[in-house]
Amino acid sequence: MAQRSDAEQNRARILDVAREELSAATDVSLHAIAKRAGVGQGTLYRHFPSREALLMAVYREDVTGLVDAAGTLLTTHDPMAALRLWLDRLAAFGRVKHGLASVLHAATYADLSTEHYQPVTAAIDQLLSAGRDAGVVRDDVEAGDLLLLVAFLWRGDRGEEWERRSRHLLEIVLDGLRPAHACGCG
Repeated sequence: MAQRSDAEQNRARILDVAREELSAATDVSLHAIAKRAGVGQGTLYRHFPSREALLMAVYREDVTGLVDAAGTLLTTHDPMAALRLWLDRLAAFGRVKHGLASVLHAATYADLSTEHYQPVTAAIDQLLSAGRDAGVVRDDVEAGDLLLLVAFLWRGDRGEEWERRSRHLLEIVLDGLRPAHACGCG
């Protein structure tokens, strides 16, 4: 039983280190990830037989965390604040995903996107529904619409100027989600 627990801890540590290292530089070696995680290369390859397998595991875990965050944020924040915080997480995810895009094969990436589209839109719908129920989100906005509106999070360079502009663009999107009576628009 201790080996199983150790194996799970090793896997989690490898994923954490890989996420951190890959967000800094997509060309980091698997050897460097194993060394920083404090495991041998054999342990790394037992859990992740290829670079792509490791990248896909990081991606899947990050999407799951993003999806799960919607409900958690709604328990601790009002609907509009929860939506904003979730979109901030989506932006952070977009920055990492943008960096990994050149590493993942196009077909693999398309499969991952398809696999996670429904859970991500379900999380967005949960946030939008709470906002509609509270009267702070328009009735005509669907999850897929919002996802298209924030697609800019995966584009552009990633410098300081981009960070400022993306925050500003998110504010514009959030303002557009408010019903006319809530924003004084009509």
